[in-house]
Amino acid sequence: MCGIVGWIDWEKDLSQERHILQEMTRCLTNRGPDAEGFWFAPNAAFGHRRLVVVDPAGGQQPMTAFQNGYACTIIYNGELYNTEDLRAELLAAGHTFQSRSDTEVLLHSYLEWGGECTSRLNGIFAFAIWDERLQRLFLARDRMGVKPLFYAQRGCSFLFASELKSLLAHPDVKPVLTREGVAEVFAISPARTPGHGVFRDVHEVRPGCSFIVTRDGVKKQQYWRLESLPHTDSVEETAARVRELVTDSIHRQLVADVPVSTLLSGGLDSSIITAVAAESFKRDGRGTLHTYSIDYVDNSRHFQASTFQPNEDAPFVKIVSDYLGTQHHNIVFDTDDLIAALKTATLARDLPGMADVDASLYLFCREIKKETTVVLSGECADEVFGGYPWFHREDMLNAGTFPWARATKERASWLAPELREWVRPEEYVVMRYEQTLDEVPQLPGENPFEARRREMFYLNITWFMNTLLDRKDRMSMAASLEARVPFCDHRIVEYVWNIPWEMKTYGNREKGILRKAMEGILPDEVLYRKKSPYPKTHNPSYTEGVRAWLLDILNDPSSPLLPLIDVPTIRRIAESDAQASSIPFFGQLMSTPQLFAFLGQLDFWLREYRVSIEA
Repeated sequence: MCGIVGWIDWEKDLSQERHILQEMTRCLTNRGPDAEGFWFAPNAAFGHRRLVVVDPAGGQQPMTAFQNGYACTIIYNGELYNTEDLRAELLAAGHTFQSRSDTEVLLHSYLEWGGECTSRLNGIFAFAIWDERLQRLFLARDRMGVKPLFYAQRGCSFLFASELKSLLAHPDVKPVLTREGVAEVFAISPARTPGHGVFRDVHEVRPGCSFIVTRDGVKKQQYWRLESLPHTDSVEETAARVRELVTDSIHRQLVADVPVSTLLSGGLDSSIITAVAAESFKRDGRGTLHTYSIDYVDNSRHFQASTFQPNEDAPFVKIVSDYLGTQHHNIVFDTDDLIAALKTATLARDLPGMADVDASLYLFCREIKKETTVVLSGECADEVFGGYPWFHREDMLNAGTFPWARATKERASWLAPELREWVRPEEYVVMRYEQTLDEVPQLPGENPFEARRREMFYLNITWFMNTLLDRKDRMSMAASLEARVPFCDHRIVEYVWNIPWEMKTYGNREKGILRKAMEGILPDEVLYRKKSPYPKTHNPSYTEGVRAWLLDILNDPSSPLLPLIDVPTIRRIAESDAQASSIPFFGQLMSTPQLFAFLGQLDFWLREYRVSIEA
């Protein structure tokens, strides 16, 4: 993976602004520690940081190719999983190649098909191409939003980058929160409204969208959207098609010139990926597959089963690793590690996030990076196949709000009364929820039961999945590790989108059709294991550590957090002798200890980024 930065300005000679672009690019060094590149034209400038995965010599960026005497220059962050298919088609059309890189294939795809090339791509990507002949910038992001792409317009300037920190390195982009930005942080976070960049007039290219930037302005296009159609395949045909798509996606994502491993939690999704990868390694003579899992000191001693986390991972990890013959690495962190990494995780995300869930993933990726460069991970299967509790519990399904964040009223009570009145967090959440429902592609004649399930899937794919993809991208890239997500293949998403609920839950099980599809590749005790989320620490020392951090902040009159929160309410929660609540206020993992950590991250973020609030 890589980091990309660009600046278009119709009035400046950007070759004279090299120092600014270099600083913006430097902010993305962790995304691309292996190489740096710059390109300047009178009205356009690109910066690139590279993490070498395929073709070390031939994939240098920015990369330029010529057509009819005119240059097109690309910067690109991502991986194309149909590179060789596209290369064959382009060779047949008369193109020639100087490298094996997917960057060159992507650039030539644009030369051949223009902006329509996006519909032919299978992969994860954010890329920009300066077209000299047309004097325009073409910008695009992958269908699921696996790779990030933020932008800001300032007068005649159009700026874009892989991360917010890079945009903030430009002197014209300031860390200012308006009412909307405050609502995003306090009412929506750690999710983020699709397309919202939190800071004033900072945005994100939405998944499945492309931009054309010219002197006349910015033209946005949605090149991909979900389409609701009747599903006519039988159960057997559906299971066979799901197996084919999932297996093909995993195989495609094993391609690399560097070590590839898998993350293995012992749950259904990571175990499926590991099983297919292990078989592929054996077939292709690639040696033993390495797998990685995460745990915490004394977690077994303190673990308590709940609706959201029914059992521990460790026994299932061992079953899968032994069954498949992988070389397994169990990485264990202590409380002090997690607390220390909370600030690093905030810097990686550029926003307060999922507290120790972020911090632990960053630490995990940092350790894995010592031995490998690419990992395959099981994100997105729950959003696509319906694995979360809110797909199955009537109270959550019909909550009338985002089911992973039903505590809006409680969250509003954490705000200072004046800020609460200004922001109106409950109204803001309702507005965003209803806007999203208005986008759902309906199937004419569908019964209300199926229609509501379709709404729930859309909410999860466009909101919750993007939250987890944000987390995976920022934490892995902060450690210079490439994380691939096979269940995010758009072909899988498109097909499963139209499978009716009764078939998705085949056998009266969550993700039942996926379990049926993958029969025979895993032991039944793993194939039919109940859903359990990414593991968090249950050690009470973590709660006490983040509680102490928050209390220090509450006792610091210089804290920028204090004017924004209802201090007596937060102090009462922090000083309570009662056992920290296990009921999440966000997702399945963020309960009271994560609230303490989130507020600690928020205080650090306000200070470190020098955030201001303006009407």
